[in-house]
Amino acid sequence: MTKINQIQTYLKENNLDIAFITTPDNVFYFSQFKSNPHERLLGVMIFQEATSILVCPKMEVPDAINSGWSYDVIGHLDTDQPFELIKEKVQLNNISVSNIAIEKSHLTVERLESLQQVFPQANFVRLDEKINEMRVIKDDSEIEKMRYAAQLADYAIEVGCKEIAEGKTEMEILTVIENAIKEKGCKMSFDTMVLSGPKSASPHGKPGGRKIQKGDFILFDLGVEYEGYCSDITRTVAFGSVTDAQKEIYQLVRSANEKAIEAVKPGVRAMDIDKIARDIITDGGFGEDFTHRLGHGLGISVHEYPSVTGTNEMQLKSGMVFTIEPGIYNNIAGVRIEDDVVVTENGVEVLTKYPKELIIL
Repeated sequence: MTKINQIQTYLKENNLDIAFITTPDNVFYFSQFKSNPHERLLGVMIFQEATSILVCPKMEVPDAINSGWSYDVIGHLDTDQPFELIKEKVQLNNISVSNIAIEKSHLTVERLESLQQVFPQANFVRLDEKINEMRVIKDDSEIEKMRYAAQLADYAIEVGCKEIAEGKTEMEILTVIENAIKEKGCKMSFDTMVLSGPKSASPHGKPGGRKIQKGDFILFDLGVEYEGYCSDITRTVAFGSVTDAQKEIYQLVRSANEKAIEAVKPGVRAMDIDKIARDIITDGGFGEDFTHRLGHGLGISVHEYPSVTGTNEMQLKSGMVFTIEPGIYNNIAGVRIEDDVVVTENGVEVLTKYPKELIIL
């Protein structure tokens, strides 16, 4: 059953007339058309029986068709009212509209009001959970793309480590990494982070002109996109020398990462994985310095459903892909170690394979 067929079945079972999908990553999931529409309207409309419709800027219609979309397309100009064009198309197909499923986490109030104007009798219900349920389980094709994206992420870390030298800036190293991935014909899946010294203790720090110094920890957080699917890896390495206190923090984070990965298998709850890693760091005396969730879903989006937190009771299932990324951040060191994992029928496959022993360059 195709992804669109699954939504059509869902519409029939829940007495819904239209699903209007607007998140660009979800549009790609259902259409294979990748677009950054900026302020313009992008969406996929799926009906119980009628042919699905892709809505996109008119200048992108050829790209949408070339991506493999073989159904109807509404291409709108900047001077058009796209919701009026949608209304005309729906009326032309004699589709009655009483209930519309939308992505409530994405559709803006302004666009919801536009839908209400063209379909004044319609009720609007939430579609988000259904799409999450579909996207959270990756098929073999999706996982194979993510394997290669992870291989490229490993390569990017290798490139970065080779560039580390006293006096080089974070941005100089970052530039070499990103150019190396471009030479492979790919792009980064998010803004690359190269953070050195005290800056490594900022989980979402910004790379800049700081120069590498002896005694620094250097934290790399990066990902690569391959055929629409993302990887996400973090490694922390040392330059010149490390103190015993820094070593202790590093080994705690590594242990938390590895023990949590070992526990991954179908039936285990997301919160159990988080607790294993968090307990190791807390028992080591640094619980307050682990300031974020253990991980997040990964796929078309860098951050997607589910969130691996201490309160998420969701049971893991085969085909789920997510990150495991414990960290400790304080004035002694900033360390995070992140891997991408796939839940298999019997356990876990780790996609990111760059070494995790403490590397001193």
